[in-house]
Amino acid sequence: MISEYLNFPDYENIIGIDEAGRGPIAGPVVIASVILSKECTIQGLGDSKKLSAKQRQNLFKKITFHAIHYTYEVIQPHIIDEINILQATFQGMCTLLDNFYSTPYLALIDGPYLPQTKYDGDYTLILKSIVSGDATYNCIAAASIIAKVVRDEIMDNYHTQYPEYGFIHNKGYCTEKHKAAIEKYGTCPIHRKSFSPVKELFL
Repeated sequence: MISEYLNFPDYENIIGIDEAGRGPIAGPVVIASVILSKECTIQGLGDSKKLSAKQRQNLFKKITFHAIHYTYEVIQPHIIDEINILQATFQGMCTLLDNFYSTPYLALIDGPYLPQTKYDGDYTLILKSIVSGDATYNCIAAASIIAKVVRDEIMDNYHTQYPEYGFIHNKGYCTEKHKAAIEKYGTCPIHRKSFSPVKELFL
């Protein structure tokens, strides 16, 4: 992991953006943004998927304490079903960036794609896609941790409403036990109807 300011020294503020929850068959996708200062050093930052839950929780506290700015967007399953997961993720990114389009900031977005925004061609904010950004730059790693911790908490809360699906364990991902629960009980309101194997129930 390196500081984003080392590779992009011309920028005073760099925004890191990442998401959690593109792959699950239940629950929302959560997109987070984080701005860290040039002087900020948080030990242990990394791809949230490679950290333990305890490590993520500890880093979440440090990030939210030290960050210049952090926030997140939660895009619900029915929106994902309406516009697809990629566009739902882009929608969350655009909302997070809405207050920054007229700033001379750089936004580093994890992954190979950039969202198309209503401000295209008429803003000073620069967007740059970074493949494996959550394993490269501190601000993207921090955003991935915020998104993952927030989403896991949402899914843990859903477990109290729908305990038969084991959301506290699978976080909405398609495990064998989760599939078996769907076959036994059907779906619940937070299942993504456009994702297999859920969509087969609605054909």
